[in-house]
Amino acid sequence: MSSVSKGDRKASLDAASWLFNVVTSVGIILVNKALMATYGFSFATTLTGLHFATTTLLTLILKSLGYIQTSHLPLSDIIKFVLFANFSIVGMNVSLMWNSVGFYQIAKLSMIPVSCFLEVVLDNVRYSRDTKLSIVLVLLGVAVCTVTDVSVNAKGFIAAVIAVWSTALQQYYVHYLQRKYSIGSFNLLGHTAPAQAGSLLLVGPFLDYCLTGKRVDAYGYGLTSTLFIILSCTIAVGTNLSQFICIGRFTAVSFQVLGHMKTILVLILGFFFFGKEGLNLHVVLGMIVAIAGMIWYGNASSKPGGKERRSFSLPKTQDYSSLPVSSEPDTKV
Repeated sequence: MSSVSKGDRKASLDAASWLFNVVTSVGIILVNKALMATYGFSFATTLTGLHFATTTLLTLILKSLGYIQTSHLPLSDIIKFVLFANFSIVGMNVSLMWNSVGFYQIAKLSMIPVSCFLEVVLDNVRYSRDTKLSIVLVLLGVAVCTVTDVSVNAKGFIAAVIAVWSTALQQYYVHYLQRKYSIGSFNLLGHTAPAQAGSLLLVGPFLDYCLTGKRVDAYGYGLTSTLFIILSCTIAVGTNLSQFICIGRFTAVSFQVLGHMKTILVLILGFFFFGKEGLNLHVVLGMIVAIAGMIWYGNASSKPGGKERRSFSLPKTQDYSSLPVSSEPDTKV
């Protein structure tokens, strides 16, 4: 009976963690879309630095109140993580600017096979045939939904490669650090957010100027646009935290597969909030295929042999089912 209740509790917390991530990730995309498209705040890297500065402030407050326990993380691991994470943020922003929407989406889809490759090589994970086929079905469905024109240029291709590999490494490293040092999501954020905030706020204004030709200090900050920036930073705390929670619970590949549900939701919500453009028969068909693939992946990967680690040399992972998800506050832009 206790094992059943423990399994039910873990399933409930998994669902809550994922819902938390979906709500915050979709919310920040919609807020940032309004902030950039309506109010012209196009400084994506600087905005991400503000996101991590807000996250840092919250972790410091919670640490002073005793809600976050003191933990140790080697400086070398923090530096590696921050390099992966910052290259991911900058790479995605540059890739979106230099590539067509179609190639940008293809690059994002390729993060799933790259994440699979990292798990196979670094963690000796093996996937069943059904699990592999379900991943292919998810990729096919999301590609039908999102990929329109696909054009490639040399500098855009290089930016996309850097973005994809750095993002996959960053997400793998989140899971790796939580397992190796048995630290929770907020503890890991407490170690990494200050370094990310400092580095992005230092580099961001110069990078944004190179990408947009505009200076962040010359932007006309009005009351409404400032409120949207504050709202974006507030939601980003939940987005950053929920990403760490979900990867700690699900692994990077599952996070990527389930993450495409957010793409589907953004398309649907975009239809309701921003008009009918972009929602047509082939998009609806792609949504159905992608959702079917996600359901299949969930069933296939949870079966014995669906996804298993053959050898495991790291210390035993902390029991993340004990994390109080509901009481804790996507992405980079």
